[in-house]
Amino acid sequence: MAAELHVELVAADRQVWSGEATLVVARTTSGDIGVMPGHQPLLGVLESGPVTIRTSDGGTVVAAVHGGFLSFADNKLSLLAEVAELADEIDTQRAELALERAKSGEDDAAERRAAVRLRAVAAR
Repeated sequence: MAAELHVELVAADRQVWSGEATLVVARTTSGDIGVMPGHQPLLGVLESGPVTIRTSDGGTVVAAVHGGFLSFADNKLSLLAEVAELADEIDTQRAELALERAKSGEDDAAERRAAVRLRAVAAR
């Protein structure tokens, strides 16, 4: 069994992250899933939530992901997201303001997106 898997995190508008990892945790419509090297092939629908990638060099990459799909086969994991941004790219103050605006405007989808962004920042 291989000690690492290749990960591609791609949003509709750009490649967000690519590299080798030992573990990826993502939220799917079936619940949270952890994918490690040698995992059985799978196809899943991504829910809005943070994706955590444990890199081969011992680091951690966290991204806020909003919808999409994940696919794993031949030790390659593809996360194809509608929207994705690395936690390091998220402006915390702006995300907090967006959350407050969404709550006051009763926009459930915007509230979920802002909350996911803040959870990703907190997990980095």
